Amino acid sequence: MERAEDAGVYKLTKDLAIIQTVDFFTPIVDDPYDFGQVAVANALSDVYAKGGKPLTAMNIVCFPIKQMDIYILNTILKGGIDKMRDAGVLLVGGHSVDDPELKYGLSVTGLIHPKKVVMNNGARPGDKLILTKPLGTGIISTAIKAGEAKPRLVKKLTRCMATLNRAASEAMMAVGVHACTDITGFGFLGHACEMLEDTEVGMVIDSSQVPFFPEAKTFAESGLVPGGMQRNRDFRQHMVDIKRTVPDYLQAILFDPQTSGGLLMAVSRTKASHLLKALHTGGVNDAVIVGEVVARPKRKIVVK
Repeated sequence: MERAEDAGVYKLTKDLAIIQTVDFFTPIVDDPYDFGQVAVANALSDVYAKGGKPLTAMNIVCFPIKQMDIYILNTILKGGIDKMRDAGVLLVGGHSVDDPELKYGLSVTGLIHPKKVVMNNGARPGDKLILTKPLGTGIISTAIKAGEAKPRLVKKLTRCMATLNRAASEAMMAVGVHACTDITGFGFLGHACEMLEDTEVGMVIDSSQVPFFPEAKTFAESGLVPGGMQRNRDFRQHMVDIKRTVPDYLQAILFDPQTSGGLLMAVSRTKASHLLKALHTGGVNDAVIVGEVVARPKRKIVVK
């Protein structure tokens, strides 16, 4: 708890530690099965970001039993357990409450060797920064709520958010990295800032290399952005220097709160190409180098 890590790690023996995390939220897509899939992938992501293997999970359910058909909840849980099976995770229980607002997620326990834990603050000058999934999920989710997203886009978005970060994590652990975090509610730049807290390094981000859903550009330009985007920006603006050449829509995407986003890794320059190859071979096709770690300015991010 001493810093903003993605999950808690507790050492049991010299060779074994457990990773613990919890995450749940309201629906971001209309289909209940898809919502269950996305919620589980999102909850498991924190374990993958630490380099661990998720082992067991417990459901967290808030459901308006008097306002919604129980079939909806059954379908959400079906989507969730199917995604857990995909991840090799065993559901061992859970807890539910009657709540006027539907929410679903997991409490997750994973395993890792204590000496192999990947922290989010170990980046070193010269490291390359690799992002494994495109940005823009928050903006597109806002467009879905406004009825502006076409079915084909919803399907593409859902497929991305429901994709586990397992392959990315396995490639990361096989090659070796200095730091990692997953990109979720604080947005790309928000989580990148967390990687710099209490360190002696900074980052330079090449905005032209950052992957994002093309449709997010159109929605951002029309003002369809979530309220969390501006809150993320307000909270971290003192740590971020965005050059005037970066268009407004892209600035919004960089602060956009993500759901089940990708991993952001800091890897040595000599291993960067090897890691990219391992990621692409493992099916993480959107992985790309988006910047580098620098000695100065300290604890600042320059976006050019």
